[in-house]
Amino acid sequence: MELTARKKQILKVVTERYIDAAEPVSSKYIAQAMGGAVSSATIRNELADLVELGYLEQPHTSAGRVPSPKGYRLYVNELMERRSVSDQEAEQISAALGGKMRELDSVIAQAGQMVASIVSYPAYAMAAGKGSVTARRFDLLPVDGNSFIAVVMTNDSRVKSQLLHTPVAVDGEQLPVLANLLNSHFTGVSAEEMGEKLMGLTSQLPAELFMPLSLAVEYTTAVIDQSEHSRVYTTGQTQLLRQPEFQDPVRADGLMSLLTDRKADLPVLDENTPMQILIGPENVNEALKDASVVVASYDIGENMRGLIGVVGPTRMDYAAVAARLSYFAESLSRMFGKSNQLPPKEDDKS
Repeated sequence: MELTARKKQILKVVTERYIDAAEPVSSKYIAQAMGGAVSSATIRNELADLVELGYLEQPHTSAGRVPSPKGYRLYVNELMERRSVSDQEAEQISAALGGKMRELDSVIAQAGQMVASIVSYPAYAMAAGKGSVTARRFDLLPVDGNSFIAVVMTNDSRVKSQLLHTPVAVDGEQLPVLANLLNSHFTGVSAEEMGEKLMGLTSQLPAELFMPLSLAVEYTTAVIDQSEHSRVYTTGQTQLLRQPEFQDPVRADGLMSLLTDRKADLPVLDENTPMQILIGPENVNEALKDASVVVASYDIGENMRGLIGVVGPTRMDYAAVAARLSYFAESLSRMFGKSNQLPPKEDDKS
């Protein structure tokens, strides 16, 4: 059943009032908000219809109404006024991104911290590859007779290094030869292919060369495996406890546990989706059934993309969160693209 314009207007009033006040909305408030153009009796009838249709709910202890997940979804899809960031918010984001953030993992972690401070809800951030991770370059640095440092750069611009120990002596002068062998045969291939190539060299190299080569390949496959399993950074969890819905520790426990101990279960986006809003039961994870998530993606380059998500009550201010998160994601894409320009605000776009 398609809602009438008046029912949609009432749903919009109830939703926006509940977002602001976190209290069930009375028919008296709705009548005042609509300028007295609709009688209280008519409003009560419309509210009853909206409850019956599943767009509103009536808490047992109150005569007022609150939006249901279905009501929030209609609000987000049709009734919510799209916003752009204010000049002050744009300046805040610009200042936050003005600092030097060089290491990719540091950028991701700091991005989550910045978003949490801007939206006042918990946030999470991660990097995800658009394709498989491979090694781009190897360097082997001598340490002593039985040790060397393996340095691996992956195709997503991560640089990892580790001190490796061998049971046989390593001739430091042979390390450049091994590095050339690694760069010639073990770059741009999957971890599985690296193992096959290594086995193919078993009978062709003496033990004093095969052993350090094998250690370097084993370390590289571990780096690739780690890179393909995105690390998730969460921040601002205590912001959740400031919301009326989660001041009850029992109700907040599952969500806090998800944000702290089970971060890998937080929602991610399909590769071609720039932003998504998941409301209550639309979230697969049981801990998010009473919460909403807004997730946005940005382009890191080098076949990588970043994800930033905001977790809050279903009562969150979707328009404000979506506007800030979208602007922030666009700003990060610009930063990684080295254009050094922030995206224009909606008012500035032609």
